[in-house]
Amino acid sequence: MQLNANIPDGPLAEKWDNHRFASKLVNPANRRKYKIIVVGTGLAGASASATLAEQGYNVSTFCIQDSPRRAHSIAAQGGINAAKNYQNDGDSIMRLFYDTIKGGDFRSREANVYRLAQVSNNIIDQCVAQGVPFAREYGGTLANRSFGGAQVSRTFYARGQTGQQLLLGAYSALSRQIKTGKVTMHTRQEMMELVLVDGKARGIITRNIITGELEKHAADAVILATGGYGNAYYLSTNAMASNVTAAWRAHKKGAGFANPCFVQIHPTCIPVHGDYQSKLTLMSESLRNDGRVWVPKKPGDTRKPVSIPEEDRDYYLENKYPSFGNLVPRDVASRNAKEQCDAGKGVGNTHLAVYLDFSEAIRRDGQETILKKYGNLFQMYEKITDSNPLHEPMMIYPAVHYTMGGLWVDYNLMTNIDGLFAIGECNFSDHGANRLGASALMQGLADGYFIVGTSVANYLGSSDHTQVTTEDSEFKTAEEDVKNRLAKLLQASTARDEDKVTVDEIHKELGLLLWDNCGMARNREGLEKALQELPAIQDKFWNNVYIPGTGEELNQSLERAGRLADFLEFAEIMIRDALEREESCGCHLREESQTEENEAKRDDENFSFVSVWEHKGSGETPTLHKEALHFENVTPSQRSYK
Repeated sequence: MQLNANIPDGPLAEKWDNHRFASKLVNPANRRKYKIIVVGTGLAGASASATLAEQGYNVSTFCIQDSPRRAHSIAAQGGINAAKNYQNDGDSIMRLFYDTIKGGDFRSREANVYRLAQVSNNIIDQCVAQGVPFAREYGGTLANRSFGGAQVSRTFYARGQTGQQLLLGAYSALSRQIKTGKVTMHTRQEMMELVLVDGKARGIITRNIITGELEKHAADAVILATGGYGNAYYLSTNAMASNVTAAWRAHKKGAGFANPCFVQIHPTCIPVHGDYQSKLTLMSESLRNDGRVWVPKKPGDTRKPVSIPEEDRDYYLENKYPSFGNLVPRDVASRNAKEQCDAGKGVGNTHLAVYLDFSEAIRRDGQETILKKYGNLFQMYEKITDSNPLHEPMMIYPAVHYTMGGLWVDYNLMTNIDGLFAIGECNFSDHGANRLGASALMQGLADGYFIVGTSVANYLGSSDHTQVTTEDSEFKTAEEDVKNRLAKLLQASTARDEDKVTVDEIHKELGLLLWDNCGMARNREGLEKALQELPAIQDKFWNNVYIPGTGEELNQSLERAGRLADFLEFAEIMIRDALEREESCGCHLREESQTEENEAKRDDENFSFVSVWEHKGSGETPTLHKEALHFENVTPSQRSYK
């Protein structure tokens, strides 16, 4: 496997401009001759589809929902970062770059991250022009608020529904191109296989979710914008349909999978409340601007929060990290919440929660001001928990949220399969071991609006492309592979008996195995145990899972089973990757690697690299490759937020 990152030469601040000038172009008359497939319609996919179609390419876009507006990007709440420095508080492109590199614990490429910071300002201009209703100050200028991991205010927001508003902006641009005929929209289609012709990505096989029919689609390039793999843990803040399938199909065709053990744990989620819960609900990190995090000082204190006086409260983030306080990065806040609960100070019925208290902010700014900032978030919390944050503190606990790992890509966002691009959360490129809050929306729109168009043109303009059709043998072979896989999924479902189990039962078992052994805290013993126990869960799935219905109809059990089958395979490289990385990094506390103060202890000498896994075939041990990380503009240091 070749891992050429294709990082341009020259000073950091000039790399992107130099690269755009050096990249090949496709003239407008020739663009209409090319077809591009985009899988996914979140912020990355919708913006990429609209941009490429606007440039003149013919685009076929696929989503599993009934409308692009239902993509999981809609769930993002708190905001989007950009180095506009409207607050005149010392922000700059360089500072956003440094905060992102540092927040990722120095495990990402300098060149990619700096480009992200550069492009961030263009994103805001683009979205304002589209009519995205960002919050504004009294004088009409765009408002900013703070987010974890930064000491400046650079986060643009639309109350607690920023993702929804940004997605509507991208959707409007996409809809315009659908109207012109440059985008063909395929809804309720799930990608089942990637098709390679002469080693290049030239199409996909999809399944019509409503009818079960398999369809073949050919193109000159394929772009995956299919999000992350957080649902491997079963309980996460992701939409239930979020999955690893498209990325895993690409991986099994030869695409490297990078840093699969890097998973973000979000510190402000509504805690688990029962064994039959299907997902977790995110409470925006922006709440930590005004909410104060605390637990009772005395372990086992079961008094109601209003009955616990100030002297009996431990505002542990403010005490431990005075410079950043409640605005420490997500990994630090999550790890400390777990530490408090492990020490017996957790609150609520499960004792796996801490308080997020707004009483001081309400006294200081008034209830009306707080509701203007967070009103819809307060309503959502009350609807789920039957508790009003205006009158008593929220209860929060860390949960699986975003995934930093993903398909390996070079500076052009192309995988090591020619013609296959991965953008947004689907790739690994920008966040290292921990993503700063409000940077997911930034990366998705940067990749889609401003980067992938240059990359696609450079690819198409610098290589020869033979004409392919869906009648070619490679498409027929891929279709047969999909049919065989679906038949294998249904093989144990001929009759229901007491030995059969449901898809969700096995998914919960896998999720618990990963959360307990490959979650916030990890150690060699637990990871080796997980690797030994995983095959038994896989065998139970293939031999005992019961899937009612057939493959020739709407069958949600079959959909979930197919995604779980990929999670079960993917879990192996996640665990192996965590085993290989014998350092604490970001949110990933390797218990054997801690400072005297129990903070994460990185090992730059031995682990300053990107882990890239190569699939070697069914039943074979995957191979680890390493892309060394070189830092010329920042010096990796022990992170401190004190």
